[in-house]
Amino acid sequence: MANSNIKQIIKQEYIKCAKDPVYFMKKYCFIQHPTRGRIQFNLFPFQEKVLSLLNKNDRSIILKSRQLGISTLSAGISLWMMVFQKDKAILVVATKQDTAKNLVTKVKFMYDNLPSWLQIGFVEKNKLALRLKNGSQIKAVSAASDAGRSEAISLLIIDEAAFIEENRIEDIWGSSQQTLSTGGKAIVLSTPNGTGNFFHKMWVKAQENQNGFIPIKLPWTVHPERNQQWRDQQDAELGNRMAAQECDCDFTTSGNTVFDVDLLSYYEKTFICDPVEKRGIEGNLHVWEYPDYTRKYMVVADVARGDSKDYSAFHIIDIEEAKQIGEFKGQIGTKEYGYMLVAIATEYNNALLVIENANIGWNTIQIVIDKGYQNLYYSPKGESGTNAEAFLAKGYDVLDTSKMVPGFTMSMKTRPLTIGKLDAYMREKSIIIQGKRTMEEMRTFIWKNGRAEAQTGYNDDLVMSLATGCYIRDTALKFAQQGIDLTRATLRNLGKSAPGVYTGGVSKKNSGWSQDMGDFGQQDLTWLI
Repeated sequence: MANSNIKQIIKQEYIKCAKDPVYFMKKYCFIQHPTRGRIQFNLFPFQEKVLSLLNKNDRSIILKSRQLGISTLSAGISLWMMVFQKDKAILVVATKQDTAKNLVTKVKFMYDNLPSWLQIGFVEKNKLALRLKNGSQIKAVSAASDAGRSEAISLLIIDEAAFIEENRIEDIWGSSQQTLSTGGKAIVLSTPNGTGNFFHKMWVKAQENQNGFIPIKLPWTVHPERNQQWRDQQDAELGNRMAAQECDCDFTTSGNTVFDVDLLSYYEKTFICDPVEKRGIEGNLHVWEYPDYTRKYMVVADVARGDSKDYSAFHIIDIEEAKQIGEFKGQIGTKEYGYMLVAIATEYNNALLVIENANIGWNTIQIVIDKGYQNLYYSPKGESGTNAEAFLAKGYDVLDTSKMVPGFTMSMKTRPLTIGKLDAYMREKSIIIQGKRTMEEMRTFIWKNGRAEAQTGYNDDLVMSLATGCYIRDTALKFAQQGIDLTRATLRNLGKSAPGVYTGGVSKKNSGWSQDMGDFGQQDLTWLI
């Protein structure tokens, strides 16, 4: 064959490769197989689709199963960009430097096995970086470094993003924005690692079309060589929980959640339902049952710290059934919150009103005391509050204010006790939870450095107030049964002129909730409830 013909064929092939990374990888890229050695990278149909999406979109986020070859695809598109485009800078970031280095190693292997007419030649070549003579380069760094800072990045690849520390990945993403915004591309990929972290939030926003990322979900079923037998084997090797994370791309079963995810699913299917009424200006008070004046209730409240991301929350609980029949979560001033709690607790048969007395909670408690509410919960002072029987056995007078403090005291000792009590209630299936918002908080309630708390970006106000309610019902309620009554004997400023039985048909305007404002007459308080 004449040299001119060979040159023409090479030119045509070069043009095809330059235009289409799928064609380039299928025909000219080789990979290192763990058992078969050097083999041609014969892409599966799903890999071709993913590669095309990565090429067409500037922002791609991939939620993936294990062992799908997605890191290899990322290496392939990196090599394609380096070979066919000048002066491109590719940065690979992973949890550890070795993980990031592996992707660079894949790029080098592919490059070394290209035909000579596709090889440009190296200016720099080591385990962490490759630079071609056309000025294009790839570099691997760990998330612990100053990744992405002050660098011109053409393509940013963040591998196993869900496992990078929250502050680090936020810093990486923030520092790369200046250069990426000028036309750079980003590929963020990971298996799930719980909800509420940076990767999960980015995925959710991508699904809602809020951040410019194209979401690509790749569960194990996309692989044509895998079947149910393979999936069952993963259960056997990894355990059901880890297999759901690694194979099914299940956020809710990944991470270290406090409450068993199967129990949460059971509750969602069995009890979670829409309320019969949503009250308030924003409908933040959800009611499933109206007061039955033959039953006893308690209202358990958490008071917001006051910042923009924090919420006040309370539950209305049927004491006998251990049933959530009302739920509030919203942002409200401490004074107004106190009025609201008095109104709700009074409506529900003068319910035992439990308010956490930490920090700003005292402001709300003071309003309740000033209103003269008759059934405010008091806690024993000190460590005695964790053991009702011990407190009473010592002969302490629960009516002695020197031994008691208004509200519930959440401490390092009582916090794990309350959470443990809620967990026990759920495992025994002896509590009825109907609120969707409560269940959502439970799914993002995790163990973090030995402490149970909400994942970053989420709240646990409803979880903690419900946990307190369970604890009060089983333990501290014994104090109330001994006749705790340290508050005022009468309701001085709050009256109810409406009939004693509440019905949903009573209009809020005429419900009778009012406050005597002296010369200003009666102030309508129904907006609070």
